[in-house]
Parts: sequence; C-alpha cells; structure tokens
Amino acid sequence: MFLLITASVIAGISLLAGFFVVRQGTVAVITTFGRYTRVSHPGLSYRIPLVQKIQSRISVQNRSMELSFQAITQDQANVYFKAMLLFAVQNDREETIKSVAFKFIDSDSLMVALVRTVEAITRGFVATKKQAEILGLRAEIVAEAKSHLDETLAEWGYHLIDLQLNDITFDELITTSMAQVVASQNLQRAAEFEGQALYIKRTKEAEAEGAAIKIAAEAEALAAQRRGEGVRMFRSEVAQGLADAAKTVSSAGSNESLVLFAMWTEALRDTVREGKGNVVFLDGSIDGMETTLRRLAGLQRLDNLPDSQV
Repeated sequence: MFLLITASVIAGISLLAGFFVVRQGTVAVITTFGRYTRVSHPGLSYRIPLVQKIQSRISVQNRSMELSFQAITQDQANVYFKAMLLFAVQNDREETIKSVAFKFIDSDSLMVALVRTVEAITRGFVATKKQAEILGLRAEIVAEAKSHLDETLAEWGYHLIDLQLNDITFDELITTSMAQVVASQNLQRAAEFEGQALYIKRTKEAEAEGAAIKIAAEAEALAAQRRGEGVRMFRSEVAQGLADAAKTVSSAGSNESLVLFAMWTEALRDTVREGKGNVVFLDGSIDGMETTLRRLAGLQRLDNLPDSQV
C-alpha cells in the first residue's frame, strides 16, 4: 500500500511538473528526445515530463545591438563607424520559429554573424569610395547595408527594422587635414565674394560717374543753348532799338547818321571809362569817323534788307 501511495504521489508530481508558462512576446520550442515537436505560444502549456523538454524560448519582440567597426577607403584612409541595428523575428509561424531556433547554436553565434555581415557589407561599399566622399554618403551606406542585410536576415528567420550610422570618424591626422582643406576653401570663397563685391562696387561707381558726366554735359549743352538764345535775343533787341531810333530821328526831319554818331561817341566814352589799362587804337579823326559811320550805315542797310536779297 505504501509503495502504491508513493508511486501515486510521484506520478502526480511528475504530471504537475509537465505544465509550464510561456510569457507574452515569446514562444517556446518543444522537442521530444531532441527532435522538434511543436511551438508553444504565450499562455499555459504542457509537455510530457522526462520525454519532452523546452529546447529554447524565443523572443518575438524587437531587439537592438550596437556595432563598432573599421573600414578602409579607396585612398587608404581608416574610417571608424558606430552603428545601431534594430531587428526582430519575422513572425511566430512554425517554419519561421524552427529556422530561428535551429540556424545557430546559440544567440551569441547569431550576434557574431550579424556583426560580421554588417562589417563586410559596409567595408565593401567604403572600399570603392574616397575619404573625402564618405561623410556625404551616410544615407547611401545605410541603404547599401540594408539592401543586403534584409536578404541575409530573412534566411535566418529575422527581418531588419532599422540600421543607423550614429558616428563616422577618421584618424586624427586625416581629421586635421580635412579641417585645413575646409578652412582653405572658405578663405578662397570669401576672397571670391570680396572680389565680386569690389567689382560690383567699382562698376556701380563707374556707372554713376558716367551718368554724372552725361548729366553735366547735357546741362552744359542746354546752358550754351540758352546763352546763345540770350545773345541772339539781345542782338535782335539792339537791332530793333536802333531801327526804332533811326525811324524816330528820320520822322523828326533829322539825319539818321545822328544815331550812328551817338553810338560812336558812346563807344569812345565807354572805352575810356571801363578800360583797365589795355590799349585800344581808334581813329578819332573826322575822316576816320566818317569812314566808320559809312560802314555802320552800310551794316544797317544790310540788316534792313529782306533775307532773299542778302
């Protein structure tokens, strides 16, 4: 009886020991004597004690890892990368879980394979580029790595969610030389801008000077025109005054030569009064006066002739 009770207790304990819990976000892979049997999903599950065992528990949640590796450019410059890899199991279907559970001996082997794959893809791409191009090709490097990594991870039962290059650095000597190149380019660009500004300034100054000269010339031409018009009007008025004076003298019964005589004497008077030491030779004799009057009378007669007879 005791043996029966003992056996019953042992059987009950063994039966209860077969129950196990699968947590949310994971699945359990069950094997029977080492051979794959089934996948247990989250919740309470049962396995046959001593016959079946939980071979592995696989998380279907997102997983991340940080990578640090080195590559060499086409011109033999060392480039150092720091990246973040985000991936997960494709789904919880049986075939996918079997691939995840049995492709690698353990998770450490998976991590090593992932790191080496990312390094190989990145190094192959960087080796075709020059050092000066790398910083501007961050997006292209990520795209190249993703395109190859997706295929590789799919064979292992995983899929790539994201890959980020957080940092790209070079050796200190290369970094210093790059900074010097950038500084030189900035100085060259500043000199070009300064030269363009000086060229524009001098061009505008020349245009302004040319415009000022043109305006001054136009003003001078207009002033000369106005002076000519003034002289013409003055002489016209003088001639008209002489004609009127001659008519007045003639209508009074006097000789018109009196007007010319008055002009002659006034000219002599003004020459003496306004003279500043210059010597002016005038024929003050009676004959000289008569000759001058005759010439003035002749000029007056020419002024009175119509234009068609001149």
